[in-house]
Amino acid sequence: MSSIFRGKFAFALKIIILAGITAILSLLTQSAFASGETAIGAFLLFSIVALNFTYLTTFSIPLKFFVPGILFFVAFVIAPIVFTVIMSTFNYQTGNYISKSAAIEQVLILGVEPDANQTTFDLVSGKDAEGNDAILVSDIANTRFFLSTKDKQTALDPAQLTINEYGVAVTAPGFTELSADVLASDTAYSEIRYAYENGYYIKIEGQGVGAVFRQKIAYDAKSDTMKDIQSGQIYVDNKRGNFALEGSPETVLTPGWRAPVWFENYTKLVTDSRVRTPLIKVFIWTVIFASLTVLSTFAFGLLLAIALNRKMRGRRIYRSILILPYAMPSVMSILIWAGMFDSQFGAINNILNTNIAWFSSATFARAAVLLVNLWLGFPYFYLICSGSLQAIPSELLEAAAIDGANPRQVFRRITLPLLLQILSPLLIASFAFNFNNFNLIYLLTGGGPRNTLDGEIAGATDILISYTYQIAFGRNILDFGLASAISVLIFFLVASISFYGLRKSKVMETFG
Repeated sequence: MSSIFRGKFAFALKIIILAGITAILSLLTQSAFASGETAIGAFLLFSIVALNFTYLTTFSIPLKFFVPGILFFVAFVIAPIVFTVIMSTFNYQTGNYISKSAAIEQVLILGVEPDANQTTFDLVSGKDAEGNDAILVSDIANTRFFLSTKDKQTALDPAQLTINEYGVAVTAPGFTELSADVLASDTAYSEIRYAYENGYYIKIEGQGVGAVFRQKIAYDAKSDTMKDIQSGQIYVDNKRGNFALEGSPETVLTPGWRAPVWFENYTKLVTDSRVRTPLIKVFIWTVIFASLTVLSTFAFGLLLAIALNRKMRGRRIYRSILILPYAMPSVMSILIWAGMFDSQFGAINNILNTNIAWFSSATFARAAVLLVNLWLGFPYFYLICSGSLQAIPSELLEAAAIDGANPRQVFRRITLPLLLQILSPLLIASFAFNFNNFNLIYLLTGGGPRNTLDGEIAGATDILISYTYQIAFGRNILDFGLASAISVLIFFLVASISFYGLRKSKVMETFG
């Protein structure tokens, strides 16, 4: 069997697989560059070169094993971190999503106004005698007809036109009408501005109907300013992603664009009380939630492990039952618990014969979160504690017993310190996981309760990650820049806490 994967056959198979991967990555690279995603396209191009160089040469045998993992690590770990850090330095929120060039284009499109009478005309779209885009316009109210292109307006003699029973001109000399199918298939016709009079233009608003507008806002590329043509007011770049009115910076044109504000999102976490106050509350609850979760799940799991570490009848059955919560998908378990905590039809209120609104009270909601997380987490610690207890040399326990130590002293002086030494990395990892336990909060309480009528963003059970989600996706103004800054803060908090815990437990020295 092993001979099949050697020699010419193996080489041909490698070439086929490599060619297939290269073809797929090449298509993705082309699509990325065509869409303007230069960074993604460059990375894909680098991946193509790296893969072909690694597997078609004998430069480095170990590299053949590392390259796929390195590429995936860069794509799905390093790149998101770098992108998040970059976005945290931008004013990237509702109204400031797009690039500056796109924002200027949109401001000019939206910077129009209809005439005072909001005039509309019946019209026919087509081509003039020279092949230019044109409209045959019927001003029925004034019994006036004219042909308009993008550059000029030409009055027409009604005697030379074919006018239907509604008084609308449908044909004119040298004018060729476009079919409805052509107009429907090409939206460019609805964007054309056809010449009118007194600085106004006609724009197609629907099939056979046009309205009169004029441009109100103009852009000066040299000075990088917007001007209100009618009032003469000047809007300048406020360096925060908007054109703001001179002398009145709170008046801005929309939409804006993504603009670098550097460390403003970070300073806002400290200086802006609307952000700082809920952030501190959420941070305190996050630490309490993660700490209590680790302590309760570890304690309960250890208690069960010690109890079932002794010989007893049906021990295997008990062990199988205890890992059932760990075997079930956590999403399903959380949703079941959410139903059980329902204030009207929930099983918990029915069993206790109470009418507690679990998710309407901050205290009860937090208790419910901790209880559900205990249910989800104790089987994990039961399993690792069971394995760790069996790894402790029995000679130590027997020597302590001979020296006169009672079971409580043996546990406190020998068993627990050894367990903590063994399980410290897992305890720290559990703390870090629960520090960012988004699924539990989102599915069970949604971060609530919160007073949305007062504009509260942070709920009583929100942890930092769910609070970040609320800022980015859970309200009318979506602030990705601020959410990215908080995400970076979470990263450094978890990394610092984890590193400190590992140093204090001396795990790094033990494995060194």
